[in-house]
This record gives sequence, C-alpha cells and structure tokens, in this order.
Amino acid sequence: MSTTQTPSDLATTAETAAGVVQFLAPVVIDLEALVVQGKQAHWHVRGTAFDEVHRQLDQIVANAQEFADTAAERIVALGLPLDSRLKTVAEKNTLPDLPDGFRGWEETVANVTAQLDAALVTIRTAVAELETIDMSSQDVAIEIERGVTKDRWLLQAHLAS
Repeated sequence: MSTTQTPSDLATTAETAAGVVQFLAPVVIDLEALVVQGKQAHWHVRGTAFDEVHRQLDQIVANAQEFADTAAERIVALGLPLDSRLKTVAEKNTLPDLPDGFRGWEETVANVTAQLDAALVTIRTAVAELETIDMSSQDVAIEIERGVTKDRWLLQAHLAS
C-alpha cells in the first residue's frame, strides 16, 4: 500500500529538519574547530611523551573530522544547508583557544582535553534536545558523543599518575 504525503506531513518534515540543524550545526562547528586546533597542538607538542601524544592528537583530529562529516551529512540529508566555512567556525565555536607556539606535552594534553570537554557540552546538548525532535539524528549525536568521550579518555590517560 502506498501512502501520500499531505501538506501537514511536509510541514512536520521541515520543522524536524529545522530542529535538527539547530542542535547538530553547533556540533559540526565545534568539531571542525577541534580539527584545526588539534592539528595546531599536534605540530607544537614537545617533551618526553611527544611521540605518543603527537600520534594521539592525529587520531583525535581524524575522528573529529569523521564525526563532523557524519553530523553535516545528516543535516544535508534532511534538506538543509550548513555553514561550516572557516569564518563561521572561527566565530561560532565554543572551544577555548589554544596558546600559540610550542608547548610541553602535559600542557598540550590539558589544553586539548579542555577543548574536548567544551565540544562534549555541545554534543550532549544535541543528544538531549534531539530526543524529542528526531531519534535518527539523536542516534548520530549519541555516536559522536561516544567517540569523543573515548578520545578524551585516551588523551586524559596521559596525565594519570
């Protein structure tokens, strides 16, 4: 049996898409900022744990890029555009800035952990808010939250005594 969409069904779809973009777009923005700042940290880390932290930062950057792509594709699949140009990312991300120049590995780990924490606030807001808007989009946010939480754990473990 085939079903025909009514105008009210289409309005609901537009409302759903608008709700999704409201909460997933900030996730994309923060993750794209994490990509850029993660690479900055990756290039400038120094000290005895350099190699391990350097490689861990590369993995965090790769994961953040993949997660941003997943969230962006969900938005676009619902029919809405997304603005993640560099200017927009610079203006709208919620991550704390990294200090410039070379940094010891301990400071680098602490700084990037703070960035992951800020991104997790945005991601967890999306998880909570998308529950009543669109469960498929919430699943996307949950998948991203799990991955970023794991990356945070693996990086933070360098500071454990």
